[in-house]
Amino acid sequence: MSFQNPVFIPGPTNIPEAIRKACDMPTLDHRSPAFARMFRPAVEGVRRVLKMEGGEVIILPSTGTGGWEAAVSNTLSAGDTVLAARFGMFSHRWIDLCQRHGLNVQIIETPWGEGAPLDRIEAALRADTAGKIRAVLATHNETATGVRSDIAGIRRAMDAAGHGAMLFVDGVSSIGSMPFEMAAWGVDIAVAGSQKGFMLPAGLAILGVSDKALAAMEGATLPRTFFDFRDMLKSYAGGGYPYTPAVGLIAGLAKSVEMLEDEGLENVYARHARLAGGVRAAVTAWGMRPYAAHESLYSETVTAVKVPDGCNGTDLVKLAADKYGVAFGVGLGEVAGKVFRIGHLGMLTDVMVLAGLATAEMCMADLGWKVALGSGVAAAQQHFRGTAGALALAAE
Repeated sequence: MSFQNPVFIPGPTNIPEAIRKACDMPTLDHRSPAFARMFRPAVEGVRRVLKMEGGEVIILPSTGTGGWEAAVSNTLSAGDTVLAARFGMFSHRWIDLCQRHGLNVQIIETPWGEGAPLDRIEAALRADTAGKIRAVLATHNETATGVRSDIAGIRRAMDAAGHGAMLFVDGVSSIGSMPFEMAAWGVDIAVAGSQKGFMLPAGLAILGVSDKALAAMEGATLPRTFFDFRDMLKSYAGGGYPYTPAVGLIAGLAKSVEMLEDEGLENVYARHARLAGGVRAAVTAWGMRPYAAHESLYSETVTAVKVPDGCNGTDLVKLAADKYGVAFGVGLGEVAGKVFRIGHLGMLTDVMVLAGLATAEMCMADLGWKVALGSGVAAAQQHFRGTAGALALAAE
């Protein structure tokens, strides 16, 4: 696979040259004032991206999965009950993680292609008159199916039920690419990863933790050492870490936030929406559709394309990598073979997306699928031509 070709997977994403150079730095004493001067802008920048009020930002040498584990182990105890809807591979993995930690997971089984079911979440919370549910777990953007859930709606459901549970949100493939309002949505822990919207290599779990979640930390008894927020916050006071941090990635994170804010977060979100619209226009022109059940659920960062009967999405992904050196995402879990996934987040432009769509069409033709070469590309071109002016004006 050529390193000159952009990737079209929902993470890790393409790394801008400026961020790659920021990560490429000499050894730095992580207990020195020089590290503290670099670390603080990264922390404060994440706070702005998450739109936090109060609470703390925790940056761990890990990935989003480590962020999930840190969220759970710092705030809950064995035997605690949490509520979660299972509607894709990543919501499933969070449930599995909780069960392995000895938590009682009350699962709302939901068809893949749907989002978090607000009415059923509210009903489950209303039924919990004893207040056993300690946290609601929500996957904001399910990359397996290209589905976006309504986090603000989940908070409204929780408030309508009058329930005091915490709200934990997996924002790994949404934060930095799609609107995220931690304070306004009443999110208690938001989990992100460095390798998605922040456009870094994998290696950082990035968490926003509310004051309510910090208070829950004091009574939590699940074991934690490497992920202990208490150790982290104690070291933060001196501008450092309780152990050796990923110094280069933190330097890159500070640069990432600078780039996002230079573009303007609203412009970043508009760019992602525009790219997603172009991809969906292409999918329609191919005679296919996104796997998401309806338009209100469409993700702005990844589209899971439902392939025609008799076709296998994994075949397309493999051919694209082997013949054209381009990466798409395979279907996962229940949708393995039924979809292929086009990631359109991070460092991407309309011109780059057109290259990915053209490659997908060549693969379809090579595999004997019924597709007119250029049909999806032309549809995306029309979309991009019709929206370019509005995006340019928004950036001014």
